Amino acid sequence: MPTSRAIAQPAIIQQRNLVEQVADYLTQAIISQRFSPGERLSEVQLARDLGVSRAPVREAARLLESRGLLVSQPRRGFFVRALDAGELVDIFDLRLCLERHAMERLAGACLPETLAALRDQVKVLCAAASSGDETRRIEEDLAFHRLLVASAGNPRLLRTFDDLAHELRLCITLITKTHEAPDSIAESHHQLLDALASGDGQRCREAIDYHIGVARDYVVQGIEEARS
Repeated sequence: MPTSRAIAQPAIIQQRNLVEQVADYLTQAIISQRFSPGERLSEVQLARDLGVSRAPVREAARLLESRGLLVSQPRRGFFVRALDAGELVDIFDLRLCLERHAMERLAGACLPETLAALRDQVKVLCAAASSGDETRRIEEDLAFHRLLVASAGNPRLLRTFDDLAHELRLCITLITKTHEAPDSIAESHHQLLDALASGDGQRCREAIDYHIGVARDYVVQGIEEARS
């Protein structure tokens, strides 16, 4: 009996790894807009393109549904989630709560090495914004904000941010589509660093409120203009 369990376990691990690989592929395809909001995903075509069976494709789609990137409809399959203005405001509202709390915890207590790490990440983000690789820019943008939240020293705060990060990828993709100068998004992170360096709690709150508020307004405005 123990022998059969030992034999079966690698197969389970391999299957899980395959599902994660398919999920990563679909995530990148959605972020890079190879699949448009509202577009239906064909399990058959995806399985053929990726050289896998339909089972891992279906499991990966369910995983992305739990992460807020896909929605399912009975007897119709999975569709790329199309966020409306109300949902976008909700996502940014939660994001603001998380990052404002992180900034408040760091205000006056941000270690020099933490500030240096954040500055280094801004340099990486600026390089990504200038490269024209939007997928990379989105990931580096998220990496900066994740580092900011992680530096606050609250593991539960970080886990909540990580749960939200999947939907944030969709939001940042929309910022790229609606913002006139993508490079300015990266540059705006310097204002957050300056606020942290000042040690002024009020300035930190105002900086993060402005940073996330501008992003929210660009996205919501772009969505409303697209539908008018």
